[in-house]
Amino acid sequence: MPLLSLLAGRHPACAHARNARYTARSPFNRLYRCGVVASVAESSSAAPVSESLSPDVVATEEQRADRTADASSSAAAPDAPRPGFHPKAPRVPPVLIKPGGPICDMELLKNGVILVDKPLGWTSFDVCGKIRNMIRFLEVKKVGHAGTLDPNASGLLIVCTGKGTKFCDDFQAQDKEYSGTLRLGEFTPSYDAESEVTERSAWEHITDEELQAAAAKYVGNIMQVPPMFSAIKVGGMKMYQLAREGQALELPPRPVTISSLRVWRDDANRQDVHFYVHCSKGTYIRSLAHDLGRALGSHAHLVALRREASGDYRVSDAWQMSDLVAEINGRREAHRAAVEAAAAAAAEAAAKAAAETAAETVTEAVAEAEAEAEAGTSAGVEGAVEGRKEVAAQEA
Repeated sequence: MPLLSLLAGRHPACAHARNARYTARSPFNRLYRCGVVASVAESSSAAPVSESLSPDVVATEEQRADRTADASSSAAAPDAPRPGFHPKAPRVPPVLIKPGGPICDMELLKNGVILVDKPLGWTSFDVCGKIRNMIRFLEVKKVGHAGTLDPNASGLLIVCTGKGTKFCDDFQAQDKEYSGTLRLGEFTPSYDAESEVTERSAWEHITDEELQAAAAKYVGNIMQVPPMFSAIKVGGMKMYQLAREGQALELPPRPVTISSLRVWRDDANRQDVHFYVHCSKGTYIRSLAHDLGRALGSHAHLVALRREASGDYRVSDAWQMSDLVAEINGRREAHRAAVEAAAAAAAEAAAKAAAETAAETVTEAVAEAEAEAEAGTSAGVEGAVEGRKEVAAQEA
């Protein structure tokens, strides 16, 4: 057992040897052995260690203290850059690609913004997917939009391409403007025309004065309950999925801002109310129509909606989807033809260079053959002359 302990390094003798080595390596003990530091047993006063050190050692200690103070002061300065710190490059704002003319440079789509007038029946994802497939030849993979529009809604959709997708949240945070129509006296579970009417109520008693007074109550900072048929996720599932499964949930109200709300009716159809609203991000116009109907003592649901503006961008400055598709497809075909022409020119130049190289090789080979032939003929003539001289010498 002692032998095993000795081999394993657990014997008391081994421990004593280790302690001796560590003690010998201690800087304090090295100074003591050199006579710089007095032994604790020999020193009768409790003077600091720095008083017993040589001037050189004390200077070293003071330098170390100065470095510590400098490090503390530099750490306290929040504006001082850390060593090796490289700040991120600022984001380059995307380029707005306006309609009304050809897209002068397709490379702009690698960091661009396209204003699209989304047609009815298209989802926002359909628009982005169509543009993504059309500009795939530019190797632009990222295409996103700044604010969803329902399939039954039309109007301005801001589409960001390439590096411009980094600004989607900035565009989405802007205020929106909508125009539309709501129908009094009818209730649908989705608050719009996507679902069937399940309840009806009287609406003929509603006057224009009551309509204006009810609309005025929703101007300003209000709390709004999102509709059941929405993309808000609860427990990992979207609300409209739960609603279609028959699960009735009510979300807590959310703060939104209605900057302005104008409502009016036509004499030809008093049941439909037209409106124009300027609101903040996250406002559900379907919920606004539903709440307005309840405030009037009836029901109401949204039958038409169009996004007129988002921030400083207006639908009047947007591309029609058909024009955008025709423009990008035309530019894509021109780009493809240019690429094919460049490839053909490069192949022709390569073939011409190869032919010239082959001709030069043949010329050099012929010249070498002729030189070798001339050298061989000269050698043969000289050999014949020498042979005749030798024969003549022998005969003589």
